[in-house]
Amino acid sequence: MRTAAAPRPRLGSVQLAACAAWTLGGNDNGSMITAAPRLYPHMWSWDTAFISIGLAHLNVDRAVRELETLLAAQWRNGMLPHIVFSEGGGYFPGPERWGAAELNSDAPDAPRTSGICQPPVHAIALRRIVDIGAGAASTARLLAEGWPKLYRWHEWLVRHRDPHGTGMLGIVHGWESGMDNSPRWDDPYSAVVPGQDLPPYVRLDRRVASAAERPSDLEYDRYLWLIEEMRKVRYDAAQVVRTSSFLVGDVFVTAVFALASEVLATLGKESGQPAWQVRQLRGWAHRSRRAVVAAYSPQTGLARDYDRRANRWLTTRTIAGFAPLLCGGLDAEDEAAMLARILGPDWAGHPDLFAAIPPSVSPNDPGFRPREYWRGPVWPVIAWLFGWAFEQRGWTDEASRLRAECLRLTGDGAFGEYYHPLTGEPLGSRHQSWTATVVLDWLHSS
Repeated sequence: MRTAAAPRPRLGSVQLAACAAWTLGGNDNGSMITAAPRLYPHMWSWDTAFISIGLAHLNVDRAVRELETLLAAQWRNGMLPHIVFSEGGGYFPGPERWGAAELNSDAPDAPRTSGICQPPVHAIALRRIVDIGAGAASTARLLAEGWPKLYRWHEWLVRHRDPHGTGMLGIVHGWESGMDNSPRWDDPYSAVVPGQDLPPYVRLDRRVASAAERPSDLEYDRYLWLIEEMRKVRYDAAQVVRTSSFLVGDVFVTAVFALASEVLATLGKESGQPAWQVRQLRGWAHRSRRAVVAAYSPQTGLARDYDRRANRWLTTRTIAGFAPLLCGGLDAEDEAAMLARILGPDWAGHPDLFAAIPPSVSPNDPGFRPREYWRGPVWPVIAWLFGWAFEQRGWTDEASRLRAECLRLTGDGAFGEYYHPLTGEPLGSRHQSWTATVVLDWLHSS
């Protein structure tokens, strides 16, 4: 049954765009657009990709600088770290807890970074910035200088997250998926047993968001224990994959990688990058696309993750199961059925939803928790990613409807980190930069 929704203001397009621009200005600390003013006062890797897209509609040079700031923090081995820390504090775990530069010579001394990565959406951001800022000198510079760095980033993922060449990229921490406490990871996390030597800590996230909207303390113990395991092998990428208690083939990250590799290959061909690197990107995309298709389950109609420690498929039903819609590869009948499913009554078409947007977990699933992070809420950035992929695949009507529903959800200008799918209430951190920027892109695409 639909939860009664409180009346919410709805801004006009001009007001909403102005509010988004104001949010980004308020989150700009002079060197980076922080993810959010209170909970996330630093730069997150995939946040920055989305942020740079919206920024390009306001100031393409500033958007270029934002992506360049992230790329400047690339590790010497090619990894793009999931956090680039600003000079301020206010977030846990901070750079001292990670100790990346102190333990691994590939990590930059400044700025300080975390020791893991996030989904490789950056080539999509580069594509959007180049298209939005066509003809600008700064975009030409970004393409010329940023393309080789993104190629090295994709090469690192192939080398260190798919060491056996299966095409399915592995993650060594739920944070690498971007979907931190998704039920996708419940079983793999249950095998992570924090040691007695886990250093004490104080969480800061609950000062901003209520406990009901955040991961539990037990989940945080496991998150931090995985960091301790990485510290013990000094963030050596090969050793991390061999020794981490958590190693899962992530079908969503793999689909994003396949999609982004194709995008990067096209950008490379357009800009005269080495032909062999363009071919290699397309080869990586093809191999990962096949892995996504191999993860498809006809029984559930969704794609699955693979727990490499337990050697078994994970059949949890979440938004990630629609990964094949991002990269393609399914046969026409299965693909049509999957598209109908994401838009149908179990997902975006559920009658109790505030807006027709697929939530992170279906409202019909017994594990649906509408306020709890990746266990039920709607995430505008995920909707943007699916909508963009729909456009590329020629599903323009579906993309237009999704965009219109997302603008209705975010029309009050709160720019929540995520939203209650039944009431439309903004949850988590407010004034979230990546939410503001995808709204800007939707407004300019309407």
